[in-house]
Amino acid sequence: MTSATEPGIHIATREELSDWDRRAVEAPNGHVYQSRAWADYRGSQGWRPFHLVLEDDFPLLVISRRWPWIRGAGAYATRGPIPADDPDLTADRAAGAAEWLAEQGIDVLSVDGETAAVSGLRERLVAHGFRAIEELQPSRHRMDLDLDPASDEDALLASFAATTRNLIRQAERKGLRVVVFDSRSTDALKEPFRQASPEQVADPSPNLTTCYSMLAATAGRIGFQLAPQAAFLDWTTRSLRAGQTIYLLVETDEGEPVAGATFYRHGDRLTYALSGDRADKRREFPGAIRLLVWRGIQLAVREGRRTMDLGGVDVPGARRKPRKGEPAYGMLQFKESFGAHWVELAGAHERTMRSIRYVAGRLTGRLAGALGR
Repeated sequence: MTSATEPGIHIATREELSDWDRRAVEAPNGHVYQSRAWADYRGSQGWRPFHLVLEDDFPLLVISRRWPWIRGAGAYATRGPIPADDPDLTADRAAGAAEWLAEQGIDVLSVDGETAAVSGLRERLVAHGFRAIEELQPSRHRMDLDLDPASDEDALLASFAATTRNLIRQAERKGLRVVVFDSRSTDALKEPFRQASPEQVADPSPNLTTCYSMLAATAGRIGFQLAPQAAFLDWTTRSLRAGQTIYLLVETDEGEPVAGATFYRHGDRLTYALSGDRADKRREFPGAIRLLVWRGIQLAVREGRRTMDLGGVDVPGARRKPRKGEPAYGMLQFKESFGAHWVELAGAHERTMRSIRYVAGRLTGRLAGALGR
């Protein structure tokens, strides 16, 4: 990388922005949290987005926020830099961005691109002045199901654990159907899917509000944090309209909602993001969530994706596989029942450029939070 003072790193031009999502989201290791929709969403919440183009024409979205009452700001490359095949290149890009941001008055940069731990990225980042930190996203690691676009769907279903396979078939026999909310028109959306109407996709708020109520009930039951409803609706609507989020709704023949899940379409994978169901329908339809995941896997195969990312299950703080008896162990078994395997990632790191101002900013941030500002 060249020095940040030399020509190279710059804010994306209008022309570069027009092609941003293709390079930052649709690239093999891309992520929706590097998208223009995510930048606009975070910008509406008071963050300042930087659409950076690095010296090698690499796109990197960074969002920043000023410290309360004092000079300076912190920055976060949300799920970036997206991983390169060469971990040295990824670390160089993170370091170059940190140097450029320091010249703009930023005091600290956090990065957490989803790079495999075996790549050695951790050591490269440390060599560039970064240090490991606790995660900014719910999980450090994830569960991946490797896919072959030429896979036979019946054979794939048959590879699942017997209980999962039987519950999926039971859900189908009971007449549950899956409605797809997707702003893209693709050949993947054929039987057994039912497409939402153009009007429902154009204004997904009523259905996403129903989804949120199921998510909130599930979050309360199993103890995970969920964004406020307005934030969920705002982000999901933006991303759905950008063609980067798909919402799947499980409903009865009478149109009664039973479960719902959002999936992120990025890189060469489909990511299982958030899901919830109605507790009062679990006894009647115990296979609803498994049917949702299976339909997501079918979509991923039909779109030619190489990975179905079933998300993380690691234990907060310890950041390891859950053990029998721990709350997350059941979720680990659930994801393993589809054939998913544990993928250890390098995790979040930060580089501090001005330590005194950073410490002061953290303190004023906590105080502002305590005062409700």
